[in-house]
Amino acid sequence: MCIHFISPDSLDLEQIREIVQKEKKLRLSESSRSLITVSREYLENHLKNNEEPIYGINTGFGSLCNVPISSARLEELQENLVRSHACGTGEAINKLLVKLMLFLKIQSLSYGNSGVRLKTVERLIEMYNNDVLPVVYEQGSLGASGDLAPLAHLSLPLLGEGEVYYKGRRRKALEVLDQLGWKRLTLQAKEGLALLNGTQFMAAHGIYALLESHRLCFLADVIGATSVDSFYCNMSPFDSLVHEIRPHAGQIRTAQRIRNVLKGSEISSKKKNNVQDPYSFRCIPQVHGASKDTLAFVEKVILTEVNSVTDNPNIFVKADKIISGGNFHGQPLALALDYLAIAMAELGNISERRTYQLISGTRDLPAFLVKDPGLNSGFMITQYSAASLVSQNKQYATPASIDSIVSSNGQEDHVSMGANAATKLLKITGNVLNILAIELFNASQALHFREPEKTSPVLETFLEGFRSQVPILEKDEIMYKHIAAARQFLTEIAIGKMEEKINHNNY
Repeated sequence: MCIHFISPDSLDLEQIREIVQKEKKLRLSESSRSLITVSREYLENHLKNNEEPIYGINTGFGSLCNVPISSARLEELQENLVRSHACGTGEAINKLLVKLMLFLKIQSLSYGNSGVRLKTVERLIEMYNNDVLPVVYEQGSLGASGDLAPLAHLSLPLLGEGEVYYKGRRRKALEVLDQLGWKRLTLQAKEGLALLNGTQFMAAHGIYALLESHRLCFLADVIGATSVDSFYCNMSPFDSLVHEIRPHAGQIRTAQRIRNVLKGSEISSKKKNNVQDPYSFRCIPQVHGASKDTLAFVEKVILTEVNSVTDNPNIFVKADKIISGGNFHGQPLALALDYLAIAMAELGNISERRTYQLISGTRDLPAFLVKDPGLNSGFMITQYSAASLVSQNKQYATPASIDSIVSSNGQEDHVSMGANAATKLLKITGNVLNILAIELFNASQALHFREPEKTSPVLETFLEGFRSQVPILEKDEIMYKHIAAARQFLTEIAIGKMEEKINHNNY
């Protein structure tokens, strides 16, 4: 059994990817257990020896922050908070996102600045390890006082309330707790607030989008290179000299990858009559590279968030302070997620333009990439589908973070809308995968018309696998099945191994 120990050490994206892909179980390190225990003991002693109001611990919440709560009702206060804030609407998010939320909430609580009990964190770990995954809804968070509604749904099963996914079924949480022999928890002072304050809904979406975006950036380069040969393009725009005098890191990496992918191509090495190629081919390094540079920035922001404490108030044992601040505010994530949405939408935008060029009937390719155009419409409407997705992405890429709305009677008067940025980002990445699948479908067909000339060994191997699932078409066929198969191929391909071979020219 693979185990990841929750500790104060910073996590990076590769560690998180490994935890997810290898389905590692979680345990608390001794250092984390100690931090959690000391923080809780400090809070309990502070409440015994002090009567001053502390936000959310012995007061109401939001604009009710000045309403004092008696010590006899502190547990009721915390449980009421969880129930009343479970206001999610829309579709339930997928189980991987829920699992990431659990993991990130556990990580944030483990630093010892939240004042929760050890048994509460351990129950979250039990839920994670046993795939007892709360039903969390897509809509309801303003991304400011943390992701209140989504995290309330994440926390309800601790009380034996709400719903969970367990062993392939959606069930009442209390039924699953009884089946596993787990007692419902009674939340104590500060615990409900610690569970609900935080940015784990936004951050989980961010991690998910980062992992998918890294994959899409790689696939866009490989598919773009396939289109370069399909359209009989010049290789001079990819010469390293061009990029050394404008040394954006992503641009340099993209040009290098295109050269590596096309190394040994008969088509690429052939002298071309066309002096220049359209921007969608010639400027692949500049456009794809800018998206990569955006991805690097966003990764830094999201990993900072993952390794942070984002609830409120925060407990500082050594300084003997409990401070009410604003670490739950999602503005850093909201801006970063919007930025990534724009960058990924652009990958789809330029991909569709290459598809448009491939079906144009130029460069000795038949109109719409089919024999007997006219009798056959060929790939005509694949471009329509790609264009529709690109246009929708432009709408989704409108920044959520430029919006705000007053809530909680004006106490929470500026919100990030980061949760909306997060959910629409995943819609964009899903659309980009479909757009790239359509481009590859077209590029594979176009290269067929270049035979017997061959592309590179890298792409010959790549296309051999692709064509085993998505055939070359001789006449009109129902296309949606082939587009779905192309998407499935891109979803399943082991890009890590492919990237390693490309980088080391082992084909």
